[in-house]
Amino acid sequence: MHFERIKTDILIIGGGTAGCFAALTIASESDACIFVAEKANIRRSGCLAAGVNAINAYITKGQTPQDYVEYAKEDAKGIVREDLLLSMAEKLNEVTEKLEDLGLVIQKDEDGGYTARGKRNIKINGENIKPILADSLKNLPKVKVMNHINITDYLVEDNQIKGAFGFHVEEKVWYLIQAKAVICTTGGASGLYRPNNPGFSRHKMWYSPFNTGAGYAMGIRSGAEMTTFEMRFIALRCKDTIAPTGTIAQGVGAEQVNTYGENYEKKYGRTTSERVYGTVRENIEGRGPCYLKTKAISKEQEEELYRAYLNMAPSQTLHWMEKRKGPGAEDVEIEGTEPYIVGGHTASGYWVDYSRQTTIHGLYAAGDVAGGCPQKYVSGALAEGEIAAKAALSYIRDRELMSVSVSEIKRKEQEYLSFFHNDRCIFTTDQVEEAMQKVMDQYAGGISSDYQFNQNQLRIAEEKIKLLFDISKKLNANDMDDLMKIYEVRERLEVCQTLIAHLRARKETRWHCFCENMDYPKQSDAWNLYVNSRMENGKFQIIYRELVAGGERYEHSN
Repeated sequence: MHFERIKTDILIIGGGTAGCFAALTIASESDACIFVAEKANIRRSGCLAAGVNAINAYITKGQTPQDYVEYAKEDAKGIVREDLLLSMAEKLNEVTEKLEDLGLVIQKDEDGGYTARGKRNIKINGENIKPILADSLKNLPKVKVMNHINITDYLVEDNQIKGAFGFHVEEKVWYLIQAKAVICTTGGASGLYRPNNPGFSRHKMWYSPFNTGAGYAMGIRSGAEMTTFEMRFIALRCKDTIAPTGTIAQGVGAEQVNTYGENYEKKYGRTTSERVYGTVRENIEGRGPCYLKTKAISKEQEEELYRAYLNMAPSQTLHWMEKRKGPGAEDVEIEGTEPYIVGGHTASGYWVDYSRQTTIHGLYAAGDVAGGCPQKYVSGALAEGEIAAKAALSYIRDRELMSVSVSEIKRKEQEYLSFFHNDRCIFTTDQVEEAMQKVMDQYAGGISSDYQFNQNQLRIAEEKIKLLFDISKKLNANDMDDLMKIYEVRERLEVCQTLIAHLRARKETRWHCFCENMDYPKQSDAWNLYVNSRMENGKFQIIYRELVAGGERYEHSN
């Protein structure tokens, strides 16, 4: 393998929503050199690869940023960072307008305003949203985008970031990227649990299958503090296609009903987790399947749904066309997905201060990888990218690059090469991944267990995941693509270990399905706190922190 050293002012890991906007912000406000490292290709990478049909976080007429805070707080049953939520909410409309200026088509009403979809959404033509973001970085002299680089490890000394290591996924080249500050925008973690669909179709999932939790894993290994992993996210989706239900529920006002046509939403509650829980319970108690009641919607509404799904989930439109039965002819069956760790919907991720700096000095997190601030969606990720970018710019002022010893470089080179020199392992990467998903499904609250778990099951999951991680050290790579897949499964295994530690630590059930502990089936005021963790000497240290209330602002103490 060939070694290359790259030096820059600010390294951005991940060229998705938050990463692109962070780079754009830095370039517009400084002459700092920016290096964006993207595992795939920035034009169609991350959660926005296929496009979206709405901006799901927007302050519509009659609403305020504080209203948005209250909505997110209620949905998460209070376990949020109000300071982070408010700082994000105050920027939602501003960053949306900037996105429109870049070329995004936002639908307008007859008065010339944005067309609202419910209280917090606006409709867009978003099939090309990711290319728009990617193209915004073109021809910026201080921005260097390199595709197909898989970043694997931070370089940290005395709790201060110095850069990161990674390798090219196609060419036999590995890199040391030295930077004065690093912004992590790698997204959340999918593929931890056995999914709804088997075989090749396993990648037909709610979240990007290529988001492996790399940013989380790098932070965990480096001793960064993490928060609220136990608040998993389970999406309520159209069955089989895993297309979003909000497009139907909000777009045409469709109710959730059981097989007898009974609306069960009021029975269980209307928070995100309760909508999933209600669907699960109705099926368990013999009143399934469950549906979104669309039968008899107008022809115009039906056509609108066809068009909307073509922007972000074309499989749903194709499904209707193949059956020759659209949503106006029959109700749309719904189900829950496997659990994910994603800080854009729940509060999981890095524990950050007001500026989005992690507990590692000079390391910032934005978007799905940052914790404490749920219900971000696209515009919230843009907002956090901007906040982190401005903070990183301030941080690097008068700072120099830190030196990297030859021994550190050699140690990383030997690690990469070791996977090419391993004796042939009796297991493949795919087999380790499938075993991991089976363990998490059966013992850590997956689909097969109706998202429920108990303490003994979590103990078993912990033991089995550790065993699989030990096996992963022996995996063999024949090329750079193999090496990437090895690191991806190892990242997922590390996130699983953190998740299990958090599930065990919160001894209550605050969010049905998201964190349903059958040994502690009720919510308790004693658990009005954050469950955080830090890896120390190979073991998880659980840290309990008091809630940051409205009007307060959290800053790291050291």
